[in-house]
Order: sequence, then structure tokens, then C-alpha cells
Amino acid sequence: MPFIAVAIAALAVGFEALVQWKWGAMGIIAFLALTIGVKSKNVAIGGIGAVVLVMLLAQSG
Repeated sequence: MPFIAVAIAALAVGFEALVQWKWGAMGIIAFLALTIGVKSKNVAIGGIGAVVLVMLLAQSG
């Protein structure tokens, strides 16, 4: 069990670093808003985070 928790935490940190590298501070803010919205079941915050991430993805493509 501890190995799985460490592996998941490492993946989360790696994904966060990828978002920071690719889309900067706004990407991290959007990712955090999406995560907080999903965990707290708050549709408004999660939706804002998702929309910002989609806009960042569309901008870079």
C-alpha cells in the first residue's frame, strides 16, 4: 500500500511539473481549480478550471 501511494504521488507531481512547464502558472491554477472542484464536488470551480485548461490547450495547438 505505501508503494502505491508513493507512486501515485510521484505521478501527480510529475503531471503538475509538466503542466507548469507547458502552460505556466495559469496552467497550475486551472489544474488546481479543476482538482479542488472535483474533490469538493463543486461544479462551478471544476468547470472554471476545465474551461481554462481547454483554452490553454487550444491556444498552444
